[in-house]
Amino acid sequence: MERIDKLRSDEAFVYRLNKARNTSLEWAWKLVLYILIAGISFIILMPLFRRLSTAFKDPIDIYNPTIFMVPIHFTLDNIRHAMSILNYWPMLGNTLLFVTVMTLLQAVSCALAGYGFARFSFPGSRLLFGLVILTILIPMNTLMVPMYLHFRSFDVMGLISLFTGKDGVNLLNTYWPSMITSATANGLKSGLYIYIFNQFFRGMPKEIEEAALIDGAGAYRTFFTIMLPNAIPAIMTVMLFAFVWQYNDTFYTSLFMSNSDLMSVNVASLPANVNQYLPSLLGLGGNSDMRVDPNHVALIVDTGILLAIAPLVIMYLFVQRYFVESVERTGVVG
Repeated sequence: MERIDKLRSDEAFVYRLNKARNTSLEWAWKLVLYILIAGISFIILMPLFRRLSTAFKDPIDIYNPTIFMVPIHFTLDNIRHAMSILNYWPMLGNTLLFVTVMTLLQAVSCALAGYGFARFSFPGSRLLFGLVILTILIPMNTLMVPMYLHFRSFDVMGLISLFTGKDGVNLLNTYWPSMITSATANGLKSGLYIYIFNQFFRGMPKEIEEAALIDGAGAYRTFFTIMLPNAIPAIMTVMLFAFVWQYNDTFYTSLFMSNSDLMSVNVASLPANVNQYLPSLLGLGGNSDMRVDPNHVALIVDTGILLAIAPLVIMYLFVQRYFVESVERTGVVG
């Protein structure tokens, strides 16, 4: 009996020791995760907090060494000047309209392309899908010159030159290049969106389409009435990605629409515009650029950048739950 009791006490001691060890490892792992999350959050949020502090900082506070984040003299002049230089509200409305239209066009065209690759087998389908994936890897700079030349003399199978005798139609500095590329699943990041839809439709049971075929539904009717309503998670993922990337895009907008009234174009040229228009806003006259403090110019530029990203931050606050759920259901992270 003494030996049995000793064995039981030893087993209890080993159990308590292992439990304490597992608990210590668990707490150590949680501590590492918390430190990692805190570090990543700091890296992401610190620039936003700096610009938020800058937006309400008076130029007098720039040279006060005791001020780090919270200004002493609060002012709204930076926001007013940045809005005036950017012509903020008309430009924001124009940008949101443009981005929304491009997002819808990309979602529909990429959904059709992804469904076609996922459900229809035809000669060269694997090769074409491989080329679609390849577009994700190709740098956009390599496509800059051919795309610019293509839309400078845009022609459809030589029909315009055949009937008019001209080399084509110049579509630069219009919205047509972005609309054409988005509607034909060749727009910004379209290869990724096609891949997302393809992976989602591959995971749906084929019995749904077979039942629709028995009921007399064709391919397009099956897609629009059955498959597309079930692809809401993939649609949400693609639309959110497309909206954010299209809103922040400077490559296509500067290449095709350098004179357009879009947020990304105006923010890219904001430093030059601030140097040009800030003296008149401050009552210094039109030719008094040298009298404007460069640090004051930096305040206005940072405030303009904050105003530019504010719509995306507000949108994320409302849709982040749906975005995370849609990404999980589409399997993008897997």
